[in-house]
Amino acid sequence: MNKLLNNIENIKKSRIEKRVNNRIKEFKEFKNKDNNSLFKELCFCLLTANYSAEGGIKVQCEIGEGFITLTEKELSTKLKKCGYRFPNVRAKYIAAARNNKDNLKEILNEFSDNELREWFVKNIKGLGYKEASHFLRNIGFDDYAIIDFHIIDLLVKYNLIKRPKTISKIKYLEIEDLLRKIAEASNLTLAELDLYLWCMETGKVLK
Repeated sequence: MNKLLNNIENIKKSRIEKRVNNRIKEFKEFKNKDNNSLFKELCFCLLTANYSAEGGIKVQCEIGEGFITLTEKELSTKLKKCGYRFPNVRAKYIAAARNNKDNLKEILNEFSDNELREWFVKNIKGLGYKEASHFLRNIGFDDYAIIDFHIIDLLVKYNLIKRPKTISKIKYLEIEDLLRKIAEASNLTLAELDLYLWCMETGKVLK
């Protein structure tokens, strides 16, 4: 782990630090936004399942208010025109998620951090632990890890885990505990650590 910790310290001292800090500030500002803004970010995270973050950002920008106003069929057609890989199933998930659109701020305030992710996984179809963690991180919650293949690749490269065949809930929480230890050793939140690790693996600071 020491080699990874040293590399994290090096990148923290680079120009990347400002980009990470700015991104975290943007995430924190989401807590003051309205339900529609929160919902559009939830839709982005629904789109990124088995899809790239960059692709999800592009689609999110192109559809905008359509996540709220378009019918399921119209949304599917729009996603297809955007070149999105799973237009029908994601349109269905987004349409179903609208049932909770106007209650998002209330839900975020109702549950403890431990319960919050569980609520989203159980109640928003299409959100697994990774996507629910992604959404919560993007709206200002610090203590969730987004365990995607980039993070898995990096942890395998540093011999910190063996590559899992699948990521069950138990495996997800096990890897998240490891990432929490790395974050604590680096004096970072899990949200900050994710951005640094993602940058180490891809050269980019996205969301």
